[in-house]
Amino acid sequence: MKRVIYSFYIDIPKDELDIFDKNILIPNKSVPINYVTKDAFKENYTKLVACKKWYAKQLGVDFKMFEYDVDFILYKENMQRKYPYITAYNVVNFYKIHLFCELAKQYDEVLYLDFDVVPMHAENFFEAWDLSKGIGIQHNTHKVIPMDDVTERSQTIRSPTAKYYNAQAMLLDRGLNPKHHVVNTGIIGASKEHIQKLKYFDNFDSDMTEMSRLTKGHDIYPKKITDFFGWDNETLFAVKIAENDVPIQWLNQKWHYFFSDQGFVPKSVVLCHAINKKFDVVWRAYNNA
Repeated sequence: MKRVIYSFYIDIPKDELDIFDKNILIPNKSVPINYVTKDAFKENYTKLVACKKWYAKQLGVDFKMFEYDVDFILYKENMQRKYPYITAYNVVNFYKIHLFCELAKQYDEVLYLDFDVVPMHAENFFEAWDLSKGIGIQHNTHKVIPMDDVTERSQTIRSPTAKYYNAQAMLLDRGLNPKHHVVNTGIIGASKEHIQKLKYFDNFDSDMTEMSRLTKGHDIYPKKITDFFGWDNETLFAVKIAENDVPIQWLNQKWHYFFSDQGFVPKSVVLCHAINKKFDVVWRAYNNA
């Protein structure tokens, strides 16, 4: 059984960050959140790479780190030539799924970790989750705001609410059951079989065309909903799960802990996703694990 853990770090130039999008929240109306993320990644780069290498070594599996190299530059140029309306952020998030599919050609099982994910213990993901039973991934469906309660300030283009209704619109237009879960691709574990079954990039041109059309409006959804539609990798991931009947296992908090405003990391957590970028708190917990 060949297994691999991979992550990637793409330092998007500041002039390509989508900070002027009205839907990107700006803390205290001063520092764009993308700038906070960019600086936090730079400051913690060495530790974020080292902890993932350590985890892979403890599990006895390969580790691969992908960065802003020639392969990414060529991928980005090709994507923005074919789809000039997407941002660098969109490209980066499609790229991580591209790598997921490429690694499945070489490995039987693949575990992806966002760069802000910190493995806190050496407990083995591949032993805890039988990936022959389905893709291991977390969902954020509980964070979706009911449509009647949505306002222009209650969501962003990156929020679970926007992604949920965007995927729902795509499923309805394809004549599929609109009931689904909005996924978070910060941590994904999958077998070669299920990555292939997902068929993520099959018909990608038509998928992008459909998402572009939906940004202009939809008969069923009010403007306050469609204004937040876009070209999102997680929206398409949810659609592909439903469209191709891919088996799923929902990761629990032990294996995908969203560290946001709790202020602490429980000792039981194995994979901590520091979405708030407060790595000082994570490192303290990591050192005391």
